[in-house]
Amino acid sequence: MKIIIVGDGKVGLAITAQLTSEGHDLIIIDSNPDVLQRSMELYDVNVISGNGASLPVLRAAGAETADLLIAATSSDEVNMLSCIMASRIGTHNTIARIRNPEYHEQMNEMRQELGLSMPINPELSAAGEVYNTLQFPSFLHRDSFAKGRVEIVELKIAEHSKLQSIPLKRLYKILSVKVLICAVERGCEAIIPNGEFVLEAGDRIHVTADTKHLAKLVQDFELKSEKVEHTFIIGGSRIAYYLARMLTASGISVKIVEKDLKRCEELAAILPEVMVIHGDGSDQRLLLEEGIQDTDALVTLTSMDEENIFVSLYGAHLGVPHIITKVNQMEYASIVEEVGIESALSPKMLCATQVARYVRAMANTTGGSVLTMHEIVGGKVNALEFVTTEKTKYLDQKLMDIPIKKNILLACIFRKGKTIIPQGSNCLRKGDTVIVVTVSDFLLVDLNDIFEG
Repeated sequence: MKIIIVGDGKVGLAITAQLTSEGHDLIIIDSNPDVLQRSMELYDVNVISGNGASLPVLRAAGAETADLLIAATSSDEVNMLSCIMASRIGTHNTIARIRNPEYHEQMNEMRQELGLSMPINPELSAAGEVYNTLQFPSFLHRDSFAKGRVEIVELKIAEHSKLQSIPLKRLYKILSVKVLICAVERGCEAIIPNGEFVLEAGDRIHVTADTKHLAKLVQDFELKSEKVEHTFIIGGSRIAYYLARMLTASGISVKIVEKDLKRCEELAAILPEVMVIHGDGSDQRLLLEEGIQDTDALVTLTSMDEENIFVSLYGAHLGVPHIITKVNQMEYASIVEEVGIESALSPKMLCATQVARYVRAMANTTGGSVLTMHEIVGGKVNALEFVTTEKTKYLDQKLMDIPIKKNILLACIFRKGKTIIPQGSNCLRKGDTVIVVTVSDFLLVDLNDIFEG
């Protein structure tokens, strides 16, 4: 596809990295020649220096014939104007990064006037990700498929777990619900396991399950299932605002520590149910005085990765059960996990993933077939969602008789409201939603790509 990206900051660069890896033809517009030079060198894309809301600049980028324009500058107003201009000269699909909560509240009324296909809000998406994690805090990560009816959840095999030393083919005799372990991270290795694979303590496993079975899964895996009742947030960012609203609506008490007095006053006015504390979130004495050692969950959301990591480590030292750390530099995510903090959050990567899903959905209407893709095991494994059509090979044949390529696993079939964990006697039928797991080196564009020959 021909895609124009307006804005080459952190979010724009993350989107560029994602979409170039999937083979799209990108044109980047930005007013800063230095960042454009960086993108040219890193991703070999076409660039135009200028204002992305200007008609001459958009025409120079070929917006009349572009399949999609993504406006991701730091200014909501520039992003909206860029989408309006592009839509008027012929761009059929536009995505705007819109962060201001006031604009978000009225987005449904504004979308048609803006010619906007989809708004993206990295802070709101990040808050939603944290909220979902805290609903089932024993899971390190959750990814949804089949319109939220199926999930792949990440968890860690604890010492002395009843699943230790058990081949996966015997899993059904131990668990009360049908699930499939579709990927395992052991040290630096990513594994697509077969039935003979044996789990070890410390393995981070990715489990496919029906969403309604998640609570039972917690019990079967002997995970701690204490409900989060108190949450401590460091940093009064927009993410903190959105997250605090979600948590308090669920009856969870929230404390926010923010060093900027004016921001504290703003948050106190718009979040009356939240205790807003003016102070330095890295001040250990302040944190102890406010009871961080007694909280159920700690979420570090300042603008500095180093401060987030430091405070998270301090929370882990005090025994806080659940810790989520925001990082802007993705290389820090692996460091966070190595030092024992198991959940890292990157708003820009969430945003890039959200855009990529929309692009795949566009491709699906023009001949492709990937509906959703999530990267798991630190990006080493992909979980992809397809829908079978009359063009899908081997329909109505038993899976045991179908030649499926190595390192590809059918993780789930969703059919007419029913979740099926595939076995050899199952088959694919027209209209099925199918979740496929494979190593990231394999490029799957269509469901037929999983078959030999």
